[in-house]
Amino acid sequence: MKRVIVSGGGTGGHIFPALSIANALRRLEPGIEILFVGAEGKMEMEKVPEAGYRIIGLPVRGLQRRLTLQNIKVLYNLWKSLRKARKIIRDFQPDAVVGVGGYASGPIGRMAVRAGIPLILQEQNSYAGVTNKLLAKKARKICVAYEGMERFFGDRNLVFTGNPVRKDLLECGEKREEGIEFYGLDSRRKTVLVTGGSLGAGTLNKAMVRELEKIAHWEDVQVLWQCGSYYYEGLKNRLAGKLPSNVHLTAFLKRMDLAYACADVVIARAGAGTISELCLLGKTAILIPSPNVAEDHQTKNAMALVRKEAAWMIKDAEAEEKFGQVLADLLKDEEKCSLLQKNIATLAIRDSDEKIAREILEVIGAE
Repeated sequence: MKRVIVSGGGTGGHIFPALSIANALRRLEPGIEILFVGAEGKMEMEKVPEAGYRIIGLPVRGLQRRLTLQNIKVLYNLWKSLRKARKIIRDFQPDAVVGVGGYASGPIGRMAVRAGIPLILQEQNSYAGVTNKLLAKKARKICVAYEGMERFFGDRNLVFTGNPVRKDLLECGEKREEGIEFYGLDSRRKTVLVTGGSLGAGTLNKAMVRELEKIAHWEDVQVLWQCGSYYYEGLKNRLAGKLPSNVHLTAFLKRMDLAYACADVVIARAGAGTISELCLLGKTAILIPSPNVAEDHQTKNAMALVRKEAAWMIKDAEAEEKFGQVLADLLKDEEKCSLLQKNIATLAIRDSDEKIAREILEVIGAE
């Protein structure tokens, strides 16, 4: 029986691709045994078991970017994580280790290389993450989702695979009416989906609050506004009695496939997973990259689309001021919407999960 460790996490942008890869491995090699390694206290410790996989947590954390005593604890936890990773490798005896980025993939990837176990990396973003850059020289293969990644990894062992997306999204095109009913929307109106991810995005929420009075007068438009669990109670109380009837506020999107299905325009951050989903679904998109990410990689992700006329972008610092007018202009311009949809759809890469899984199986000799 072949054994594979999948490591990484910290955000949904790392976890969902990791789970997609694991699911694809199981489809292609039903008897394969998969163990996840994540970071203690991070969302993978909840999401991975929910998906039916075993996970072990490491006490690893990221270094603070300023001089602080907290970094002494970070270094101590890194030492503990390396020791624990070595034990995991010794006990599980994997045929390969797959790193998807995030703190946890560092220690387990390093220990795998030391033990002579093949390491395969998956880089979701157009700007490589620190952990993957540190591990790249020892990796057997590096699966990437953007062109031009040679500038981080060199030409050696790069495989262009795209980013895995959730399988339920592939049937979105047939679910519009179901989505309209599920979220209590009006089928006669255009739907704008505003989403800042599960935790929400403060900038997007502030921009929405500022534009609510104008949106209330858009008779042929409705907004499905996912504000995030962190902001929901505050916004609900603040907007009690003031929320326009054509704006539907929710903390979560329980069915992301149905939210996408009924959306004519999507306004979102520019994480790699979100962009891959928008490409696959051919959605008109306005991207507002988060500035609070390593190396400003979300702006680089968004610009990869903007340069190909596949999306519009608003800088985070300008979002409150420009959000309403940019959205209004786009909703009026059917020709522009069609062009964006056409161009973004050409960037979609299908079956990325199976492409990555086949690369892993090839390395361990299971194909």
